[in-house]
Amino acid sequence: MTVVIKTIAITGAGSGFGAAIAHEFAAKGWQVAVTDINLSRAENTLKELAHKFPGFKGLASKLDVTSGADWQEFAELIDTEWSGLGILVNNAGVATGGNLEDSPLQDWEWVIDIDLMGVVRGCKQFISKFKQQGQGHVVNMSSFAGLAGAADIVSYGVAKAGVVALSEALRGELHPYGVGVSVVCPAFVKTALLDNFRSAGAADKAKVSRWMDKSGVTAEDVAAQIAVAVDKRKFLVLTHKDTRWYWRLKRWLPETYFKVLLKSAVSNKRKKVSK
Repeated sequence: MTVVIKTIAITGAGSGFGAAIAHEFAAKGWQVAVTDINLSRAENTLKELAHKFPGFKGLASKLDVTSGADWQEFAELIDTEWSGLGILVNNAGVATGGNLEDSPLQDWEWVIDIDLMGVVRGCKQFISKFKQQGQGHVVNMSSFAGLAGAADIVSYGVAKAGVVALSEALRGELHPYGVGVSVVCPAFVKTALLDNFRSAGAADKAKVSRWMDKSGVTAEDVAAQIAVAVDKRKFLVLTHKDTRWYWRLKRWLPETYFKVLLKSAVSNKRKKVSK
């Protein structure tokens, strides 16, 4: 069933995927609630939407996804301003690198509190509203790192894998109420994700930045795929062509996939040693 209530709330929409999603749905005539931990970034996105799309209606709000109080205040704002919520996009996130041995526990706590528990808080805050409406859609931003099982991004991968598991469970919970769920697993895309990147490895940030630069997929491409996924009630959204192949390989030939990972890990290790 297509979502009828054309209102969408997006976390982390001050830049990157969140801003691109806001533009995608504003172009389709939706009302958009833009949130960010930095209110000025959210307001800038809202101004861009108002300037680009005549007649646009929306709102901006500060939202720290680690704060239960912020989530409660935002839910109250939605109730005040809108009669219902069509889509919730749990997009806000941070990134970490490094292996288990070298990664500080503080980095684990940081990335899990934002990337996983931030999604948990958002879903928990709004699922009762979706059930009461008998319609709506939850979009949870994960990453191919949550499916890949790759080394050297262990804390980030675990947090994003948790988002996939949460989304799978939530899909079953909400299906009887006519509410859809999508989990989005992009690979590298040029965004502001590295602005607060944490890793014990000094070269990790530069490596990820190079991968982002080589990506043939933009944030706008991902936003367009999300819009299609909502419309078609698609659950798993793999935004990069090569990751679709890797995902099939992992499911059908897990040991072969593991050998591919090992080959990549050995290659990266040799590059580090040569430097």
